Parts: sequence; C-alpha cells; structure tokens
Amino acid sequence: MTALFPQETFLPARVLFKKGGLSDLAKETAEFGARGIIVHGTSLEKNGLKEKLAEDFRKAGLAAAFFCRPQGEPTLDEISAVIAKGRSLKIEWIIGVGGGSVLDLAKAAAGLFYAKERPVFYQEGGALEGPGIPFIAVPTTAGSGSEASPNSVIIHPEKKVKLSIRHKDFLARKVILDPDLLKGLPFSVMCHSGMDAWVQAYESFISKNATWFSENFALKTIQLISRHLVPALNTGRDEDLAGLMLGSFFSGLAFSHSRLGVIHGLAHPLGVLYNAPHGLICSLCFAPSIKLNLEAMGNQRYAIMSQAVGMDLLQKVHELQKTLKIISPFKGKPLIEKEKIISETLASGSTAANPKLITREDVEYLLREIF
Repeated sequence: MTALFPQETFLPARVLFKKGGLSDLAKETAEFGARGIIVHGTSLEKNGLKEKLAEDFRKAGLAAAFFCRPQGEPTLDEISAVIAKGRSLKIEWIIGVGGGSVLDLAKAAAGLFYAKERPVFYQEGGALEGPGIPFIAVPTTAGSGSEASPNSVIIHPEKKVKLSIRHKDFLARKVILDPDLLKGLPFSVMCHSGMDAWVQAYESFISKNATWFSENFALKTIQLISRHLVPALNTGRDEDLAGLMLGSFFSGLAFSHSRLGVIHGLAHPLGVLYNAPHGLICSLCFAPSIKLNLEAMGNQRYAIMSQAVGMDLLQKVHELQKTLKIISPFKGKPLIEKEKIISETLASGSTAANPKLITREDVEYLLREIF
C-alpha cells in the first residue's frame, strides 16, 4: 500500500505564478538584502531581458551583478567562480534566471556560499555545515523542475559523471513562474524540456518511493504535459504555456519526494559521453521503459496514467514522439564505453528507485532500443 506522506517534505518557501511575473523580481528580492548576483544563460542577453532586469534592480535601489554561463551542464568550477565573485561583492542573495542548468548552478552557489570545503567535497557526500544565502528561482524553460527541488546536478570533473549535491537548504526562498518567459523558445528546447518533465512525472509516479503526496503532483504533470505540449509548440497560446510551466514545477515537487527511475539513471552517463540533450535521451527511453516496468508498476498504475492522458499511455507516447519528430541521434553510431554506461546506470540513485529491480540485461535492452 502506498504511504500517504513522505517522512520529510521539501518545498520552496514562496511561489508566485503570474503572467509577466518577471517584472516583480526586483521587488520580491528586496527583503533579502541590497546586493546579489543574477546567474543567467546567453539567451537573456540575446532577448533583451538582461537590460530590463538591470534597470528594474537599479530603480529598486538594488545592486545586481550578472554571471553568464554558456550552454551545457554546470560544473564545480562554475560554482566556485560564482561564490568567489559573490564573496568579493559581499552579496546577500543569488538569483537564477534560466533553464535547469542555470538554476542548478545558482542554487548550488547559494547553498554552498559559506561552505568551508570545495564544492567537490559536498558532491562526494560531505556534510554541509549550515545554510547559505537566499536563492530565488526564475525558470525560463519548462522541464527540469529544478525550481522546486533541493538538489543540483553537476558534472564531476575527474569522474566525468553527473552527480547531485542535495540539501534541504538548497530550496528556493522564492520561485517566480512566469509563462511569458517560455515565449520564443526554440522548438527543440521546448520539446525536449517538456518531454523531460513528462518522463520525470512518469518515473516519480511509478517509483517504489512514491507516496500519495508525490503521486498527485506526478499525475497532474502527466495530464498537463500531454495536454499542452503540442499546442504550446504549435501556437504558443498563454493557456498552453501556463500548463507547461505548472507541469514542470509539479514534476519537480513530485520527484523531490520519490526520486526517479532507470531512464534518468541511464540519461546521465549518456548525456555526458555523447553531449546529447537530456530531455531527448529521456524521450527515447520512455516507451522502452514502460514495457520494461509494466509488470512491476501494475495494471492499476498504468490504467491511471492512461486515463490522465486520455488514451493508452504507450500509444500516447508513440503518438507524441511521431508528432514531435523525435528521432534518435544515436542510430548508426558506435556505442562507446558500454561498460561504464552500464555500471553508472546500475549504481545510480535514480535507478535504485525504479519499481523493477534493474539488471545489466535491462540496461542493455534500453541501449539496443535507442542505438
């Protein structure tokens, strides 16, 4: 029987869901102090929002420095760079305005701001001594759910793997969900991000750590993403963008309390080795994972998810992949470092939460399906 409630909840302190909510960011930040850093990606400079934020913060009497990071996964060196810049400026808060990688970087830098050891110490399991400085999350994509979670996924420089730094004090003090920020996203970014949120919700819903609490957020995400992703990509209506933004947030609330599954256990090493979009890898593993987990998840869970998407779940996944033209970039490529991929997948905390006990043969099956 599924437990009603997790032993501990991890929830952002305050969430603002508002069209045009970015305009409130400076006002909402003021209570945390007068100086801070805004971590962002390159798109913020291209779309003119950086200048808008700079002006908003000047008018509010706040000193906001900016830290721009390139595309790709965040690194330990970037965390150290943000912290060093922040300490030199005597900042009091850190804001992340961007996709999951930007939020993970900003979150980790805020959480480790007063840490005595280098970031790698905490990534390898070292205990965090105390809280950092306030972190404010403003997602500009709908998929990672990082704005709702207490962990940051960072690349380990020597091991060349993605590992999480996780602590309750990493949670955002405020989250601003502004659907307008999804307007103008490249098709591939919105598509892969949306599929990532859907897969996160699916894995959370069937996780052996699932509770009534996490299941409800996961199921709502499954419904929202399946309903709004294609229309959002086709027309960009406000209603559909809002559905995606909420779906991403709910997926983060779900997996923060249940963990994920073998898809994410495999997606991390594949993403590092092939530099492939995380959401794309998750999409490709979606249908094979359903088949793999069908017996373990049980007919009832499958039926509930099918009801949420309005048709047979597996059929819906295939339909959406066809509509979105999701094609494997791995087909025809050699499978490199197979043993490393398999061992890292089997050792993953995500894989450990999978309802079916995953074997080497199961990982090989998933690899055959996408290569």
